Amino acid sequence: MIKFLLLLLFIGAVVSLFGGLFFLIRDRGSSRRIVYSLYLRVLFCVLLFVLLLYGFFSGQLVSHAPWL
Repeated sequence: MIKFLLLLLFIGAVVSLFGGLFFLIRDRGSSRRIVYSLYLRVLFCVLLFVLLLYGFFSGQLVSHAPWL
């Protein structure tokens, strides 16, 4: 379940990134939609980071790296 939520947040951040690029090109920087897209991207990334921390500390996500 947590991996699905992480995937959704990551996809949301990427879609917001390309949405901001689209608004930047289309509106030539004269619109507030770029700022709104940046706000959404930051929100998605913060939620993604918090969910990653929760997953690691709760034990639902584990690292298989040999150096840990």
